[in-house]
Amino acid sequence: MKKLLFALFIMNIFLVSCKTDTANQESETEQTSEVEETNKYTLTAFTPSASFPDAKLESMEYQEGTFNYAIGGEGYKLKAQTPDADQKMCANSGEGQHIHLIVDNMPYAAKYVNSFDYEVADGEHYILSFLSRSYHESIKSGNAHIAVKAKVENGSITESKPLDAKPMLFYSRPKGTYVGQKDTEKVMLDFFLVNADLGNDYKVKAEINGEEHIIDTWQPYYIEGMEMGENTIILTLINKDGSAVDTPLNPVERTFTLKPDPTE
Repeated sequence: MKKLLFALFIMNIFLVSCKTDTANQESETEQTSEVEETNKYTLTAFTPSASFPDAKLESMEYQEGTFNYAIGGEGYKLKAQTPDADQKMCANSGEGQHIHLIVDNMPYAAKYVNSFDYEVADGEHYILSFLSRSYHESIKSGNAHIAVKAKVENGSITESKPLDAKPMLFYSRPKGTYVGQKDTEKVMLDFFLVNADLGNDYKVKAEINGEEHIIDTWQPYYIEGMEMGENTIILTLINKDGSAVDTPLNPVERTFTLKPDPTE
């Protein structure tokens, strides 16, 4: 009789243990499912892109409503197609490589020649220009960009100085309208940093339609999972405590559109 009672006692412990393990597994599955559901979008780093180590934006002038640039280096040419454009599987400009001109917090202007007319209102402005690949990825070397704080009067820069030691973030892509599966399935996220290295001290918070992603490496990323229609991204340069850095033009917000190709 004692042996029977002991056997029943052991069996009861085993059954309770099995139920507990099953409940724990179900709880873990539910938690994993909840995490997956919160990550609607994915960010994947680009593979290394065609390099232009000697590309240089040597000078920038703005006089009588016209920008003029001097470009140096043997490998980089405006209007050329970047050699690995077909491999990138994202929106690419048929007009080739170009200059991105960003004035303050405005969307960039893509320019395929080194001299062009462009209206800048009178007043003080932050002006960033950098060389871009044909698929709109910035060349992130120190020589391939010019960033200044400038005073403009009557269509000319009258005073100009390099940006001081304050870290600054400039938004580049996504921008405008993307049409068709090839351009909308993977959308490039790219931005430009001045006086800031990502890592321990600074990071970039990317809010994609409200979903937060933290970026600690300065490189372009594919965004996947966005739906057709309007999408909004907010980029914020943050410090190691997660607070927005007190610096001009921070944060910056853009809305862009994805559309299906009616012929597909």
